[in-house]
Amino acid sequence: MVLVLAAVGLASSDALLWTAAEWTTAPDLELDFIAPDRFDVLTKAVLIVAAVVKAALLWLILRPLMPGLLNDRERALRWLLYAAVAYSLVLWFPLMWLPDEVDLTLSLVLWGTIDVLYLLVIRWRARPLRAAAGVMFAVTLAASANDLLDELDLLDVEPGAVGALVVMVCGVAATVLTIIGQHRDGRWSRGTLILGWSSLSVYVLVYPLAFVSESDVFSGPSFVPQIVMDAAALVHTVWLAATAREMPSSGLPAEPLSPGRRRAARLAVAAVTVLPLVVLIRPESDPRTTFSGWSIGCDEWDGNFGDLKPEERDDVFVCRARSEMGGVPPMFPHTTSDQQILGYGRALCHAKDREEQEALLREAGSERASWGVDSRDLVYVCPEIVGATQPELLRTSEEAEAASRAYIAELNARCRDPWPRTKGVVQATANYSLFADGDYGYFVHDPEDEAGDTRADQAVERLYDDNTQVGVAGSAVLVGHLEDVIDLCLTVKAFRTAPPLRLAGWDQVTEVPITTPTGNLTVPEADGGDVGANAPMPNLAIEGKGRYRLRVYVRLAEEEEHLVVVFPGTSKKRLKLKTWEYASE
Repeated sequence: MVLVLAAVGLASSDALLWTAAEWTTAPDLELDFIAPDRFDVLTKAVLIVAAVVKAALLWLILRPLMPGLLNDRERALRWLLYAAVAYSLVLWFPLMWLPDEVDLTLSLVLWGTIDVLYLLVIRWRARPLRAAAGVMFAVTLAASANDLLDELDLLDVEPGAVGALVVMVCGVAATVLTIIGQHRDGRWSRGTLILGWSSLSVYVLVYPLAFVSESDVFSGPSFVPQIVMDAAALVHTVWLAATAREMPSSGLPAEPLSPGRRRAARLAVAAVTVLPLVVLIRPESDPRTTFSGWSIGCDEWDGNFGDLKPEERDDVFVCRARSEMGGVPPMFPHTTSDQQILGYGRALCHAKDREEQEALLREAGSERASWGVDSRDLVYVCPEIVGATQPELLRTSEEAEAASRAYIAELNARCRDPWPRTKGVVQATANYSLFADGDYGYFVHDPEDEAGDTRADQAVERLYDDNTQVGVAGSAVLVGHLEDVIDLCLTVKAFRTAPPLRLAGWDQVTEVPITTPTGNLTVPEADGGDVGANAPMPNLAIEGKGRYRLRVYVRLAEEEEHLVVVFPGTSKKRLKLKTWEYASE
């Protein structure tokens, strides 16, 4: 069964290959984070080898019992060992849903009883050997009891690194002494003893595999150490099963099972062991939930549509549909499967109008039904439909960046220097982008002033002190816009002396004081963002630290145009040299 799953998984599905080797369903979210491109060749090879090895070990576990009579202690030990084997293979899964206290209690009782019966059943043939084994058993059981008491908040004894190392050494010693006892007893075969010694490989592999997983052997995080450790750990389970199988006392023959009864027993044990694993495998047609609103994998889809491979587009749509970033509810309820989300997405693409989209969202139980659906989401499931009317959504990141640069260059080209014959010591002309949903305006400020944030807040508070919409606070001046615009043309110039007023052709002219404690005065730049000047802005404090005068010219034409003139000056007066006639009414 396991080998069949491995073969099918290799041919079709990483999830089936994982199930064949690890005997659990593939951890979807973990795979998406650690192996977004699915398993590499090395991981697949290790999974296949692990599946074959574990299938062989499982066959050893299912071997029939040795014939012979047992006394009460031996019979109890046999069934308790098989209970430990069953726990290792399948019982851990249902117990996982119970509180940790229950699991720890059952484990403590089970292994405490097994250890006591080991001391009574195995013919140690040396009291010191039996006593040493008893001490090692006691230490490991004490560590388990401490874990249980800690979980119950009854005792909080932290063993520390040294204590944990002592417990591990005692666990290894307990296994070694048990194997020696089996050898001196004489009832257990050489194969069982070899399995016992091989079970110690788990302890041997811990440190090298931990080192390998943290080194640069793999290009990124890898499942390989986990797969190897899981396969090595199964050897211990095989040793327990072999110990139970060869329990009968020598010289007490019993009637062997008939071949038919032997096959029936083996099939029954195989069914109990394998069927729970089969139940865990979900059909491909079942609804699946790959992404959650806060899934780490969702953060990976931050590029443009054109950057994605065709097979990645559905995943991105599901991810965006489930997103709850910013406190926004997901597009569909959490219980909606991936397949249903994709189905609704394609139906939304073919909706005739906004009303039909809203009806589909209401049918799906969406909390965002009244919002409709953004084309930037739908493009991932129907690029041929969205791209026909909005081709810009199909761009790659490089194409989008080139289009953005071209758009900014076009905006800057529309802006002209209003005083072309009056050259400043430094100057610049550019488009200034404001927030699309409204903005106070733009700052002329000292970006290195330690009190800059406080000055900026004060300038905002003083913006509407009069109808000029110029807020002044020390090293920060906030210049408002007269109309509701998202772009304006801005020219800045710095002079060593006050330039002529030249009020003609301007709707509003205001002159205010500004200071700079560090010798820097400038206008914020967009620098790849959505707000700011779309070209480099110079330092307007051409005389260094000190007091300056700042004159703001504003006029309304096809676009709002601003001219900011800065020159040295000690006056603290606020001058309204020309007032916009609509603002004065």
